[in-house]
Amino acid sequence: MSKNEKTNTHEETEKEEMTVDLELDDGSKVTCAIVTILTVSGKDYIALLPLNADGENTEGEVWFYRYSENPKDPDEEPVLGYIEDDEEYEAVADAFDEFLDNAEFDELVDDES
Repeated sequence: MSKNEKTNTHEETEKEEMTVDLELDDGSKVTCAIVTILTVSGKDYIALLPLNADGENTEGEVWFYRYSENPKDPDEEPVLGYIEDDEEYEAVADAFDEFLDNAEFDELVDDES
């Protein structure tokens, strides 16, 4: 994982976002922004936003993977794994939808302050 600074053109403050580079099955590489890490039924999952060459996500896709870290060595790279079970995937997607709902609510509350 690496930190990637991105400057917005509308004179907004610089925003740091965590990214990860994934190697796909066809050998190509995709940089993804890390949206969040979710815990569902005692397992950790990561939500990733695939970015194009300009560092943007124009497709609106979000990718979900199983996520695990080595508790004995926090500096070791996390391991990502495929979610092959449809029910497991749906549970993660539902948890992500709830995360988004909460994020939107928090944003609304912050805007009213």
